[in-house]
Amino acid sequence: MQRSSRGACMSGKAIDGSPHILIVRLGAMGDIIHTLPAVASLKQSHPRSRVTWVIDAKWLELMEGNPFVDTVIPVRRHTFSDWLDAQRRLRDLHPDIAIDFQGLIKSAVVAAFARPDRIYGFHYSLLREKAAAVFYSKTARTQAPHVVDRNLELAAAAGAANILHAFPLPAGKPEGELPAQPFVLANPLAGWASKQWPLEYYAQLARRLQEELGLALVLNGAPASRAALETIAGVSVHCSGIAGLISATRQARAIVGLDSGPLHIAAALRKPGVAIFGPTDPTRNGPYGDTIAVLRDPNAHTTYKRRTLTDDSMNSITPNAVFDALKARLNLGAA
Repeated sequence: MQRSSRGACMSGKAIDGSPHILIVRLGAMGDIIHTLPAVASLKQSHPRSRVTWVIDAKWLELMEGNPFVDTVIPVRRHTFSDWLDAQRRLRDLHPDIAIDFQGLIKSAVVAAFARPDRIYGFHYSLLREKAAAVFYSKTARTQAPHVVDRNLELAAAAGAANILHAFPLPAGKPEGELPAQPFVLANPLAGWASKQWPLEYYAQLARRLQEELGLALVLNGAPASRAALETIAGVSVHCSGIAGLISATRQARAIVGLDSGPLHIAAALRKPGVAIFGPTDPTRNGPYGDTIAVLRDPNAHTTYKRRTLTDDSMNSITPNAVFDALKARLNLGAA
């Protein structure tokens, strides 16, 4: 894969007349994974096209080895200087089309920085920040409930005729220590506290996994989360970056996930497991595919407000319920 240097980018139209397609999906981890099939479909539909993806620099590792992306441009957006730098690096691209899969003002502005002939985006009625639609030349009023399928509909509106449900992820690389015995991998910390399962529940789940199935429970997190994870009895703690997370997910027998990026990595890799949902809607944001069972309190109230306390609907999902669902998934996989 070719990446742009900090000083210059590939620019201009393709010499052979094939289209140059600019993808804008800056973050976050799960949202990037949900966009992979749409981008694969665009490349599959236009094999000679040049596909450039603009992404937040912190997620760059997710693009390693992607056969459907020719160039990746990492950007930072923390300061005004970062925005000026992004504009300077993108302004000479002039792609034939840009597709804003994020649907925010900031992502629409990034697409406009590249001065494409056309910008595709979601219809304003589907946008959280409706002003983003001002930047779009063409919009798609998507109908699908899940984000992956919505992205595929937007890609189809932009010219993807061959739909490809592909999730190309890097191989990852080992980081930290993992138990020698088979294990279940969990990622207890989500971007919002309201989406997290109580930490004390993991100790109860670990005990049943070990005693009844002979499986260790490994809790993965960023290095900064080690102290919090080490307070949980009976688990192994594995701290890593993105590459280590992917490697550990590939090695796990199964996973326990929340509405966060690691769950969507596991779904993309078709790992068996259980996803615990509360305030967010699994119909829209749940694990894609059929390998991961979803547990959600039927009385859960859907909200996307970033609250700082664990939602009551997450507290109501017991460790025994998670164990039973996980055991069923493992037995299904064995069958």
